[in-house]
Amino acid sequence: MAHQTRLVEITPKDLPLHCPTDQVALWCSHPRIFLDIATTGEAQCPYCGTLYRLKSGETVTPH
Repeated sequence: MAHQTRLVEITPKDLPLHCPTDQVALWCSHPRIFLDIATTGEAQCPYCGTLYRLKSGETVTPH
């Protein structure tokens, strides 16, 4: 059985981006890691492989 990468689309209001997100139950999560999505528009968690992608049409402005 092939493993599927989970895709999560985000918007700038979801920043700063971290995995696992607050919606993941504490008992089934890995250590929190912050991910940089501003540079390429996507980032993949090195722990669980979840791919986070900026929703089409959304942009991230630097602070």
